[in-house]
Parts: sequence; structure tokens; C-alpha cells
Amino acid sequence: MPLLDQSLLVRLQGEFRLSMKRLLGDLCLDLENQYADVAASLALPVAYFRYLGRSLERDAYAHWKVVGWIEALNDLVYFIDLLQQIREEQDAREFAAQLFAECQEKFFENSYLDDLFPRGVAQSAGLERRLSHLCKRLTQELTQESLCLVPGLPMLWCEAHKISSWSVAVQLGGNVERAEMLGTMAMGLGGDSYEAPPSVKSALKQSSGLATLLVRPHELSVKIGRTVTPLCTMRGHRLDWSWTHRPLVVAIETEAGPITVGPTLVYGKDRQPKTVAATSADQVKRINRAWTIIQEAWPEGHGVLSLHTSRIVPLKAKGVVSFSYRHRPGLSFINCFDRDNLDLVDDLIHENSHHHLNLLLRKYVMYQGDRNQQVFYSPWRRSLRPFRGILHAAFTFTMGAMLFERLSTWASGMGGSTRWKRAGLTEKDLQRARFRCLEEVESVRYSIHDLEYASWHLKWLTGSGRQLVKQLSETIEQVEQKIKPHRKAVLASKFGPALRKHMKELQQAREIYGPVRLEKV
Repeated sequence: MPLLDQSLLVRLQGEFRLSMKRLLGDLCLDLENQYADVAASLALPVAYFRYLGRSLERDAYAHWKVVGWIEALNDLVYFIDLLQQIREEQDAREFAAQLFAECQEKFFENSYLDDLFPRGVAQSAGLERRLSHLCKRLTQELTQESLCLVPGLPMLWCEAHKISSWSVAVQLGGNVERAEMLGTMAMGLGGDSYEAPPSVKSALKQSSGLATLLVRPHELSVKIGRTVTPLCTMRGHRLDWSWTHRPLVVAIETEAGPITVGPTLVYGKDRQPKTVAATSADQVKRINRAWTIIQEAWPEGHGVLSLHTSRIVPLKAKGVVSFSYRHRPGLSFINCFDRDNLDLVDDLIHENSHHHLNLLLRKYVMYQGDRNQQVFYSPWRRSLRPFRGILHAAFTFTMGAMLFERLSTWASGMGGSTRWKRAGLTEKDLQRARFRCLEEVESVRYSIHDLEYASWHLKWLTGSGRQLVKQLSETIEQVEQKIKPHRKAVLASKFGPALRKHMKELQQAREIYGPVRLEKV
């Protein structure tokens, strides 16, 4: 399992596409057979979901929109099953306790835990009502998203099934997870969106984004209150749009396809997203330049980057790090405003590495039996983290160490200084890249020690997991040898005290926490 084996990753992507297609079919079958009554009561359009599944192209099943939609449908089926169970459950407290623990372990990226247990404890009172409300919300979100995946398909569905009108409740007040602005509808998988006229936007503000989508055989309209506004009309095989077309924004073209840039998520002082705004051309240029730096300095890393990352959503925030979601592969949220040019390069690789590892974890079972306990010290967060978090960190920061070593080499030798400056990077950035490489080497080695302990003493790692950790260990040793000639200069620079402090903190952490804390076992 070489870390940068592109042929393996391409094969795994193909397997992943097939698995998602099968999952959609299985979920529809379950909803039709096991949960038909609940699905009907929720007005869940299972037949349309099947129709959509047949219409999607093969590659679409690895797209972040489609994967996210299918994963959310999988979650809904899970909660529908729970809804049936809770109505027959005799021990409500035990049921709530088990569900609380399961949500903590399974849904750490979602808001489901807060939805079901808003007090942060396993409260059984009112759980059925909260569970029912969650199912209704997911149904609304899933139905809305399904109508936007293939433009024109809902109209064709109505025509084929002789449905004169299909009304669907929608929320057009903006979507943070998909970075969609108020009064816009993102249609298709490419990144195109359509913006409502000012009058519709004003009405949406008054209705808190609530509207009804009216689907007819040849027309798609939006109803807000009593006002109906046409969105698009089908004329033969052509769609005529009444709303203003906002074409996709492309940062760079790759062999795997265009890398698109979405609107910017703007955060408030509480470090929570407040609104979605258009992304400036300057930020698109910065992303293009950062991508090009990786392409020139680290071709192997660029090949993997192009495989896994397809869309970038800028963040405008203070103190908010970049992030991504397992259920939205290829979608990276990158802080482009509170970070400099070198940070932007690093963040692109970092989030791509999460996509990379998530793909591997979909194929290989790498750990088991850890029960999501927060027992390992994280050199990056300076706090105890679960095994999953340490594995992700060791993987992504190994990639980061490789990146910084490659950048250092790229900036050295004949023409290196010129290349570095042309990339918009300074001499301080070069020294910082070498410092970051040495820093990550120390941190990754610390965590690999814990991962190896978890493997041999706790038996948490599987064969695949041990193979991956071995790859990480060998890779970080290679990086350490390559960056070693710069270690003395970094220690003598203004970054020297920070590196020494970091090494001392790791030594102290090892003394305090040892290889692991297992109070909960």
C-alpha cells in the first residue's frame, strides 16, 4: 500500500463508485420493502430516487454531491429503523443510552447528536418526537438535493409518470455545508448555479428561506407565499432558465477534470459561519498559484491531489482551520484569508490527505475495538484524541512533511530562488517550510509510537492498519534524512526556539501520558 500509488487509488475510486451505486439501490429496496409505511408517511420519493440513480453517470457516484446525498439517505434509513424500534422498546432509558453512545462514535461529523440529545446527555424523554423531527428534516433536505443533481430530470420524471404537478418544500436561505448563497440554486454536478431576481430574494428573507418547488412536466417554479416565479422551462431537449446563470468558477484544469471554487463562507467572531458571499477573483488566482506550486515542486503529490480534490470552498475567518467531510469526498474548505501563501499550499495537501485516507478506510478495515476512547495525546491539538483522530493526523501530517521537504528541495539549487520568488513566497517562507518539516517529523514520530503501541499491545490495528503505519514510519524516516542538512540552520534561525520548545513539549507529554491513557477500559 504505497502512500502515493496512483494506480491503486484509481482502482479504489472505481470500486468506491460501484459501492455507492449498490448502496443507493439497497437503500431504495429497504425503503420499499421494510420501511414502506414510514417512507410513505414522510412523503419520501423513493421511486424518483431510483429514477435518479439510473440517470446518473458512472463517475457521478464518486462526486461529493452524490456521495453526500447517498450517505444522508443511508443515515435517514438508519434513523427510520430506530423510529420503528423505539415504538416497540420497553426500556426507554437503555435505548437512549445506547443511541447516545452510538451517535458519539458514528456521527462525529454531523449534528445528529445535538438534534437527538440537545442537553448533551442520554435523555429518553421526548426522544421519539426528536427522532421523528430529524427524519422529517432529512427527508426535506434529501428530496430538495435530489431535484438539483440532474437539471431537467424532475420534469422528465413528471412527464414519464403523467404527474401534472409535484410540490416539494425547499429551503433556499443558503446552505453552509454546500456553500450555497441565499436565493441561489446549484444545479448539476459541475458547479453552475442560478440566482433569483431581487424580488424573490427579498421574499425569501421574509420567509426565512422557506419556499415550495413546483415541478411540472415542462416547467420548474418557485412558490413563496402566494407568489409563483418560474425557474426554468423545458423546450424540447433544451432548458431555458429564468433566473440569472452563475457559471462555475474554475481555478485550474487537470487531467482528472476542473478544480472549481465555490462561494466564500464568512464567519463571525464566534467562529461560526454567518453567511455565504461571492469569492473574489484574487482568491481564485491565489488558489491557482498554490496548486501550480505543488504541481511544479512535487509532481507525485500533485497527481494524488488531482485525483481526490475537485472543489474548494474558501473560508473567511479568524482562527478557523481548514476542514473537510468524510461524506463529501473531494470538497475542501480552505481558510484563504487568515493564512498566507505557504499556508494555502499546505492546507490544499492537508485536506486532500483526509480525502485520500478516507478512500483507503472505505476499502480497508484498519482498526477495531477502540470504542472511540480519547486516550492518545495529539502533538497537534495538545490534547487527548481518539485513535481515529491520531491515525488521520499521522497520515495527513506525514504528507505535510513530505510537502515541506519537497518545497525546500525545489527552492534549492540552480534557479531555486527565482522559482520560489515567482511563486509569491519569501525567504522567511523557505525557512518556515524547513522548520515545519522538522516539526512534523517530530510530531509524526511521536504519534507513530502510539499507533504501534495500539497495534501490538492493544490489538486495535488490523493487518491493513499495521501496513499503513509501517508505510508512515518508513516515509517519515526518509523525510527526516532528506531534511537533515537544514536542521542546524533552522535551529540557529528565529524558528530555533519554537522547534526546541516543541521537542521539549513532546518529551513532557510522553512522561505525562506515556503511550496511552486507558482509564475508561
